[in-house]
This record gives sequence, structure tokens and C-alpha cells, in this order.
Amino acid sequence: MIKTIIKLKRIIKFTPHDLSTAQGKSDERYRRIILTGGSTAIVKIFSVAINLITVPLTVNYLGAERYGLWMTISSILAFLSFADLGLGNGLLNAIAKAHGKGSIKEAQIAVSSTFFMLLAIAFILLIGFVISYSYVPWHSIFNVQTPIAIAEAGPTMMVLISTLLINMPLGIIQRIQDGYQEGFKNQLWLILGSVISFSGLLLTIFLKAGLPWLVMAFSSGQIIATIINGINMFARKRRNIFPKFEYFEMKVSKKLINAGLIFFILGLFTLIGNSSDNIVIAHTLGAKSVAGYEIVKKIFMVTMLTQFVIQPLWPAFGEAMHSGDYAWAQKTLKKALLYSIGLGAIVALPLLLFGKQLITIWVGEEFAPPWSLLFGFYIFIFLANYGGVIGTFLNSGELIGKQTIMIALAATTSIVLKIYLSNVIGTTGIIWATIIAYSLFYIYPSYRLAFKHLNKKINATKN
Repeated sequence: MIKTIIKLKRIIKFTPHDLSTAQGKSDERYRRIILTGGSTAIVKIFSVAINLITVPLTVNYLGAERYGLWMTISSILAFLSFADLGLGNGLLNAIAKAHGKGSIKEAQIAVSSTFFMLLAIAFILLIGFVISYSYVPWHSIFNVQTPIAIAEAGPTMMVLISTLLINMPLGIIQRIQDGYQEGFKNQLWLILGSVISFSGLLLTIFLKAGLPWLVMAFSSGQIIATIINGINMFARKRRNIFPKFEYFEMKVSKKLINAGLIFFILGLFTLIGNSSDNIVIAHTLGAKSVAGYEIVKKIFMVTMLTQFVIQPLWPAFGEAMHSGDYAWAQKTLKKALLYSIGLGAIVALPLLLFGKQLITIWVGEEFAPPWSLLFGFYIFIFLANYGGVIGTFLNSGELIGKQTIMIALAATTSIVLKIYLSNVIGTTGIIWATIIAYSLFYIYPSYRLAFKHLNKKINATKN
């Protein structure tokens, strides 16, 4: 413990470490990981506190079906978040690579090429949605029954689609900060976004506005905070990479799209596996059943400790691999897996033991979950913490294609199992379908792939 404290005192400081030495580079990576992870933890604690208030407020205000409608639409839009063709994740890797090489020119071209491509994609999607909006039976898609939910289904979809498309080009701000291992700055701005969202939600409930207005007020916080973050970033430290059309290169855009397509496919299958829960429940058991499942999911996601390290680890692994520091990557990956899985198991244990009582007090006895659902989510936390960490390494290098195959097999299998098990044992079958599929096709194969690759790289440098 004394050695750890001494090491942390050396690593954690306000100014960057000397990057001219191997030790300095290692300490600087850890410094940025700790800063980003710590700020993410602060934001998470803040958002948990807000959720403790907003979830019972919105569930009681909207009712189970309308709340389930909101969560189901959000799940569908999670699929559309990858309509950027993977350009956002491609930009993150491009920035990490440029940072590792110390090249401002490469960063300028990557940022501008990505921004204008995302702007064009968002505009095309907006036109397509506006044209098709009046022809789609939204209430049938979301399987809602009450007159008010039927009337609000389409307008709520309109609000959330608009929010998504506005955020698409703005997403470069977070990717730039993540690529430079400065994700802690974005996380701190998210606190402002949470405050704005919370204030907007309270205002709409006070005014007794409908679901579309509530969703608009709640979604506006992130957009406002991101815009202010971008203005601050480009006006100060990153002025030299502000998007300009003169830096746009179609050749680079094509390369980014080609590199991003694998992220698009990976993200799509990840969402199919993880975000299809509410959609399957809505169609097999009804939109009302989504609310109970989503409430359990929300409280367990609080214990997802990999959220604190995913963003800083991804660019750190990318920079380390591009600079040839394979031993650092191997050591850090082992530590991150051990800490995230172990701490996740400890933090989630109270929810397994007392989750039913907590949810009953929190939102009412109507939403009290069965023990089998709580136990399923407890096991899921193990898998999710593992997958979150190992995925950051596999995403940052040349192994992403093989990871995509594993995720595709797991996600496809999980969908089939979710449909079958939800009809047989209800909402509990959804989480157990995910556990079975990812245990079979992802856990061990991904571990073997990552460490076999690292050992090969380390042995090659020794020879």
C-alpha cells in the first residue's frame, strides 16, 4: 500500500510529465487515465443522484406505458447513433495516432474531414426522416395501447431523432479530447449538462407538459454543454485543429470511412446484443413491461466501473501500441481487468441482496423485480466490466476485425435466445440470454486474442 501511495504521488500532478523518457510517457498515460477516470466517477455519482430523483418522478408522472415508450425509443435510437459510419471512433484512433507521432497536420485533416462528413450525413438523414415521418405508424412499432401514448409516439420520435442528428457532428469534440487523453475535460462539462437536463425535466413536470416536451427538455442539457465545451476547447488549447473546409480532404475522408466501417459494424452488433432488450420486451410482453426491466438495469449500471476507465484506456492503448510500448499495454490491461471485475462484483453485491427492497422503496411495489432478474444482472456486471476493458484494447489496434466477428456471433445468438426465453420465462429471460451468448462467444476468445497478440509483439521487440 505504501508503494502504491508513493507511485500515485509521483503520477498525479497538475502539470504533464516529461515525455522524453519511457518512464515519463508511462506516468503521463496513467496521469490522464486517473484524471479522466476520476472525473467520470464524479459525473457518475452526480448523475446517479439525479437519477434517484428523476426516475420515480418520471415513472409516476408518465405512467409505466409512456415511460416504457420513452425507453424503447431511446433503445432504437441507440442503433442510429452508429449512422456516422464509425467516423467518430475512427477520428479517436486518428487523433491518438497523430498524438503518438506528434503531428498537428494529421490531426487538422482528420478533424475537418470527419466534421464535414458527419455534417453531410446528418443533413441527409434529417431529410429522409422528415419525408418518411407521416407515413410510419409509430404507435404500432412501439406497441402502445392507450390514446395518449399513441398520440405521443411520433412526436417523441421526432424530438429524439433531432437530438441525435444535432449531436452527430458535435461528437467530434468528445472524440478529440478522448484522442488526446483529455476526456476528463468533457466529463466535467457533462455535469453542467446534467444540471440543465434536470432543471428542464422539473420544469416540464411542473407545467404538466407531454412526453415530447419532457424528452426535449431532458435532452437539451447534453447539447448545450457540448457546444460550450467545444467553444472553450477550440478558443484555447485546440485552436489549430478547428474544423476548416480548407483542411478537408476527400482522400482522408474515404480512409476514415473505411477505417470507421469496422467500428460501424462492431457498434451495430454491440447494440444488437445490448440495446435490443427493450425492443424485444415491447413486442413479446408489451411496452409496459419495459419499465420494470429498465429500472433494474438502471440501478445495476451504476456499478459498471469500466465506465470510469473505458474512455481514457482506449486512446492510451492506441498511443502505447503505436509508440511500441507493448509491455506497458500488457501490464495495464491485466491490472484494469482485475480491478474492474473485482470491484464491480463487490459494489454490485448490495443490489443483489437488497435490490428488491430498494426498488420497492424507490419507485413502488409495482416494479419490485424477481430475484432471478437481480441475479442475472449481477452476473451480467462481471461480463460487462470484463468486456468494457478488453474491448478498449481490441478497439485501439489491428485486432478490431477479429473482435467484430466474436461480437457478431454473440449478438446474433443473444437475439434468438432473448425472443425465445422472454416468451418462456418473461423479462428474466432477456438478461440470461445475453449472459449465455456472450459467455460462449466472447469472454475466453477475446482474452486469448488480446494476450497472444501482446506476447507476440513483446517477443518480437526482444528478438
